[in-house]
Amino acid sequence: MVRGVDEEADVDSDVVTTNLIGTGKRLGVLTSGGDAQGMNAAVRAVVRTALSHGAEVFAIYEGYQGMIDGGDGIRRLDWSDVGSILHLGGTVIGTFRSMDFRERAGRLRAARNLVERGIDRLVVIGGDGSLSGLNAFSAEWPELVSELAASGEITDDQAAAHPDLRFAGLVGSIDNDLVGTDMTIGADSALRRIVDAIDALASTAASHQRSFVVEVMGRHCGYLALMAAVAGGCDYVLVPENPPADGWEERMCAELARGREAGRRDSIVIVAEGATDRSGRPISADYVKQVIEERLHEDTRVTILGHVQRGGTPSAFDRWCSTLLGHEAALEVLGDHESDGPVIGFKGNRVARLPLMEAVRRTREVPAFIEAGDYDAAMAARGASFVEMFGIFGELAEPGRVHADATSKRVALIHAGGLAPGMNTIAKVAVRLGIARGHTMLGVQGGFTGLRDGHVVQLGWSDVEGWTGEAGARLGLRRDVPEVSDLYRISRALEDQQVDALIVAGGWNAYRAAQLLYSERDRYPAFRIPIVCVPASIDNNLPGSELAVGADTALQALVDVIDRVKMSAEAVNRCFVVETMGRYCGYLALMSGLAGGAERVYLHEDGITLARLNADTDWLARSFATGRKLALVVRNENANPLYTTDVVTRIFEQESCHRYDVRQTVVGHQQQGGAPSPFDRLLATRLASRALNRIDDEFASGGTEGYYLGIVESTLQARPMAHMMAEMDPTFRRPKKQWWLGLRPIVEAVSVRPEEREA
Repeated sequence: MVRGVDEEADVDSDVVTTNLIGTGKRLGVLTSGGDAQGMNAAVRAVVRTALSHGAEVFAIYEGYQGMIDGGDGIRRLDWSDVGSILHLGGTVIGTFRSMDFRERAGRLRAARNLVERGIDRLVVIGGDGSLSGLNAFSAEWPELVSELAASGEITDDQAAAHPDLRFAGLVGSIDNDLVGTDMTIGADSALRRIVDAIDALASTAASHQRSFVVEVMGRHCGYLALMAAVAGGCDYVLVPENPPADGWEERMCAELARGREAGRRDSIVIVAEGATDRSGRPISADYVKQVIEERLHEDTRVTILGHVQRGGTPSAFDRWCSTLLGHEAALEVLGDHESDGPVIGFKGNRVARLPLMEAVRRTREVPAFIEAGDYDAAMAARGASFVEMFGIFGELAEPGRVHADATSKRVALIHAGGLAPGMNTIAKVAVRLGIARGHTMLGVQGGFTGLRDGHVVQLGWSDVEGWTGEAGARLGLRRDVPEVSDLYRISRALEDQQVDALIVAGGWNAYRAAQLLYSERDRYPAFRIPIVCVPASIDNNLPGSELAVGADTALQALVDVIDRVKMSAEAVNRCFVVETMGRYCGYLALMSGLAGGAERVYLHEDGITLARLNADTDWLARSFATGRKLALVVRNENANPLYTTDVVTRIFEQESCHRYDVRQTVVGHQQQGGAPSPFDRLLATRLASRALNRIDDEFASGGTEGYYLGIVESTLQARPMAHMMAEMDPTFRRPKKQWWLGLRPIVEAVSVRPEEREA
């Protein structure tokens, strides 16, 4: 167990908990099966949520084996025992694939050890095998307890006090293979490892004009392979759910050759470790290498990433999402409501409760579908977004055409507003899918100012080569919203370029500009074209979408900075005040605080008052006086116009009485820079494809409507532009409803020491 300074303790000292649902209850938490990044965040959340509600918590070390062995394998945890573990990979309480637990004798010993400690509630974090064992153990529990009482190993009173085992499961699996959920713990981090490797391989491959074959994990699930191929801009992918038809070798080599002819200097093929052909024969990375070398005579290398995909620091997403899931799992097992022992999953930025064995059954059906040759069923089981992404990759890897013709519809793409990582991905995917679908694609250089001045160029297939993972915005952009006096020149530019549709990717100013053109279509006939807005903003403050392209990359940049500043304070007593971007939207501040283990988060949505600053200053003084070494405060840049980051830092420093230092870190434009994260690349890809779908629908119907795209609870929607302003708070440039504000109580639940709360 990692023990140390409690870096992530309290929030507001005046928070009152009136419903201690865990009083007198004892809960065990264990991790089992393969490890996954984010398990530690889930353990931390389970422990602190349970302690916050008056329960006692025990860590069960080395998975089910610790439950069977007893002794030091089951140890009580305190608040500080799970401090400083958010950023650690693996699992600090260990994991083990216990063979003993598969035998009844082992489960009988496990039941005895739990009953002796008064534990009859479990949270298990593991794969489908671990969760199946948990379900069987729960069903068998009454019989096991009765047998233990009859043999005298436990007393009748102990048996009567623990008639049932209440449980909840969390799926820790980098494969992201649980049917019915969007993401499992560890999948996002593993995908980041793979895409980082692909980005690195692409540079060395291009230097030597080489081909690489990369094998990734996924025996029965192609999530990592497919998403890495899309996010890495790769040339071909082989996944278990949809084995390639006979002759795939020729088609693969033909596409690799076409890419070379178009000027590409590298080729990358992704192979899932469980990939087979339609006869069930495994397709190995070495075989793919052999095919490429024999048929294309290219220097080809194999990279098998292996367990590096499991290791390392968890991503920001795997920290905050695992915290959310661990919090909900603890509440599930401590509550007095009816519970059938669910899997607590993540779907559409919300917690989803799934019947455990139903979820396991559906997950295990996928390999059976593959073996039976029912590939449509296997693909459908993975979900609509998986199927959609597979189709998009097919269009990109094996396009119907790579050149525009004179009769094509002309679709222009423009970036506007602030820079967001992933804008280049939107451009590349829109251009290539647009060409493949029969359009001529145009790029507007320099935002709406560039459109006004006629800076429009035709973009071909090879023009956007390598843009997928590039930082910045190759087309350029401006924050300016056109003035009314600019509209005539913009309309003339659209007419001169014969633009039939417009895709606008950017932030709030981009949306305002698009809405202005839409509203002036009666005066300017050139604006009577389909206009589709794609959300791209690190602020994550756009209407109709719970997530915008760029926000995940910015969040990761923040968490990376938080990790570093926390490490810099190891030798001193220090409070850090970290300022995030976001304007009047606190998304980055709250989510980085949740993922980084902040004790205080200041949002514009909540404001900052003098009373709160006084309370927080008093808390800091008390906390450092009693042994704290580090405190972290995260502040949204516009949380308060007077209580700036500098003012807050100076107040804390003045009142520290030299017991601790106070330092401020303004992260600034690091949040806008850097290569887009895999999530932002995938989101950009889906949105670009949907924007073209919407434009094609308008072309087919003869319509000229405007829309803004976005994802709401896993569903990608297109809303009429006429509704845009009704969703927004125009004063503070953010949606009237923001889903992530509901996570604020979780920050408090995992940060406030129960003994410091005022009754």
